[in-house]
Amino acid sequence: MAIVAVSSYIAMCIVVAYSAVDLDIELYHRMLPVMLSIVGLLVVFEGLLSLKRKKQIEVMLDLAIAMVKMFIIMMAISFFLREFAYSRSILILATMIQFVGLAFWYSLWWQFEHHEMIPRKVLVMGSVDENHRLLTHLRTNTYLKDHVKYICPDYDGGQWRAFIKDVDLVILSTEMHLNQKAEMLHYCQINNKQVFILPNFYELYCSKVDLDKIDDIPVFRPRYLGPTAEQRILKRFLDISIATIVTVALIPIFVLIAIAIRVDSPGPIFFTQRRVGQYEKEFSIFKFRTMCVDAEKQTGPVLATIDDPRITRVGRFIRATRIDELPQLINVLIGNMSIVGPRPERAFFVEMLKKELPEYIHRSNVKPGITGMAQVYGKYNTSPYSKLIYDLIYIQKCNVLTDLMIMLKTVRVLVYKEHSEGVGAECPKRNTSDVLNKM
Repeated sequence: MAIVAVSSYIAMCIVVAYSAVDLDIELYHRMLPVMLSIVGLLVVFEGLLSLKRKKQIEVMLDLAIAMVKMFIIMMAISFFLREFAYSRSILILATMIQFVGLAFWYSLWWQFEHHEMIPRKVLVMGSVDENHRLLTHLRTNTYLKDHVKYICPDYDGGQWRAFIKDVDLVILSTEMHLNQKAEMLHYCQINNKQVFILPNFYELYCSKVDLDKIDDIPVFRPRYLGPTAEQRILKRFLDISIATIVTVALIPIFVLIAIAIRVDSPGPIFFTQRRVGQYEKEFSIFKFRTMCVDAEKQTGPVLATIDDPRITRVGRFIRATRIDELPQLINVLIGNMSIVGPRPERAFFVEMLKKELPEYIHRSNVKPGITGMAQVYGKYNTSPYSKLIYDLIYIQKCNVLTDLMIMLKTVRVLVYKEHSEGVGAECPKRNTSDVLNKM
């Protein structure tokens, strides 16, 4: 809290000192404790004292929200205290300076806390096949790739209790029974160990519940997977506003891309295709054409792969930069898509995935999106089940703030190549009879 007081005082002093208007500085100094109290309370209410469970962008957004609230409250105070004519220009400048100072401090603090949280020893707990799949991904993780110490596929052996005491992080697979997970979670809690759980649909569905009761027996009532009426209205307002602004701003780029597509290969500029939308209703999606004409005439519906020969030269570039998705802003304005939501699939693949993953049907509870949580946190070749989990998590958290955060994080997708790669070869399963492997 000391840094809040210091930043507030410095911000006010800088603005007042360099103001071209004669001001009663003592009057502003007397109001400084009020500002400090307001900012301090907002820091607590916005959860800005514990940063371990937040991502850096979430911290910055929460801080920005706190500063906006502080500005509104201070303006309200100056309105009701008639004898105190608070200058709005000074308050705006002070708020901006204060945000910059606190953002710098919180960035350093966040990096320090997350560096301290990096696990030095990791235990992976699950079946042999799932452990192998998880290890394949852990080897690409900057923080965890060299820290996996134990792999334990046998829960009944009981040796995991000794291993938990020797590690910092325990990762539990989806294939463990609930009573096994409950026992391990209890043991990790009393030993103060961090736990990661690979979620299945049951755990995801129960992660957002309301407390109820039957007589005096407490019960959980899981919420319906879908946004409320209020959330849908706010989301639609955000979609129309952003889609209109971006479409108008990108008209010159649309023209250049259209010319490049026409020069590169014969055929139409735009590509339309039937996709499955909200409540499983089909609609026509718009994209810039990236493949040769009649690309699936011989093969039928197939997913794009790495170095797919059907992709044109210009198509390869606009796929890598995701420019081919921009015409879907028209779908957003029409109303059959949203800017953020699960990516729409073709009916052929939807029916195929529903047979393999019955929970897939819940994706249609919201409008499909140009970008989504699966695209931000996953890759093009992330497994369908992992993408489904991301989509269902988004549907649970569907609101304007979540949409804004995903839009900001989508920029990362344009930078990292692996997010736009095609379907690659699956890693072979490891055959082993070991009950316990020590690394």
